[in-house]
Amino acid sequence: MTPIERKRYARQIIMPEMGLTGQEKLRAGKVAVVGAGGLGCPVLQYLVAAGVGEIAIIDDDTVELTNLHRQILYSADDIGKNKAITAVEKLSVLNPFVRLTAYPDRLTAENSADLLNGYDLVIDGSDNFETRYLVNDFCVELNKPFVFGSILRFEGQVSVFNYQGGPTYRCLFPDAEEGDNCAEAGVMGVLPGIIGTYMANEAIKIIVGIGEPLSGKLLVINTLSNNHTIFQFSRSETAIPSKSPGAPAPQPSVGDGTREISYDEFEALQIADPEQVLLVDVREYYEFEADNFGGENIPLSEIPESIGHFPAGKKIVFYCNSGKRSLQAAKLLAQSGYDGQGFWAQHW
Repeated sequence: MTPIERKRYARQIIMPEMGLTGQEKLRAGKVAVVGAGGLGCPVLQYLVAAGVGEIAIIDDDTVELTNLHRQILYSADDIGKNKAITAVEKLSVLNPFVRLTAYPDRLTAENSADLLNGYDLVIDGSDNFETRYLVNDFCVELNKPFVFGSILRFEGQVSVFNYQGGPTYRCLFPDAEEGDNCAEAGVMGVLPGIIGTYMANEAIKIIVGIGEPLSGKLLVINTLSNNHTIFQFSRSETAIPSKSPGAPAPQPSVGDGTREISYDEFEALQIADPEQVLLVDVREYYEFEADNFGGENIPLSEIPESIGHFPAGKKIVFYCNSGKRSLQAAKLLAQSGYDGQGFWAQHW
């Protein structure tokens, strides 16, 4: 490490958890970042500033005017340019000691091995399930850790998958249930900065070997309420990558008597014994007010503290737009030992 590098990173090196040894680990680190958009921008800016030695940027998208309120690495002059190439140009000015490579390609099952193989850690900043499954399956196959983040409206999620034999993305999201994206539902401009910074922090912890990464934990941050909730999940041996990279795995049960339910099944339960069925919408209050199917409204972040108040022996049916949040609620119910039966569903 040169004297200039030591001075550049002095405020990190001075910390006992980091030291010169930790900074050298960052300098030797090789990271692939999939997506240079809302999440990728802050991830890249902070990893480059921190001195991660080699970074690949994979993105076939171009900068659009609607990106600029949140993707602050770019400016109006960059509209129409490829994000990966433009990011390398700008980040090279930020820190010339980092080796940056642009891949203006879309990650696919055919090119994932070529693009990701030479890197120790993969960070996914994409906005679709297909790419996340591809990243997950590749990382599981080659035993690489995978830092995950997602954003929508005012809420973001962060987790670490496949870290030292820990749970994978499929363990938490075994089935691809596409919900709204930022183009359809919107996103607050500061949110990707918050979540992307958390992702960069997880990557630094993994590379240096300090702290406690979010392995087996899903951090959910709601910036409207300032709620920070961590959901625990474990490795599922049934949630292994399929032979077709990126394809969803079979949907497993998440606990005794806890499973997905169709509208016809829900209607049959209502007819048979309506007093024993409790319908719970786990979306945010503003989502419930805009459109709902009835029942109680308990946002996912409030489910852990609410389970103890559920009447014993009930059939609890959770639902949301895509089924993703209701699945997490059902997992929490199963883990709590609640004396009843749980179901989850997407908005019928």
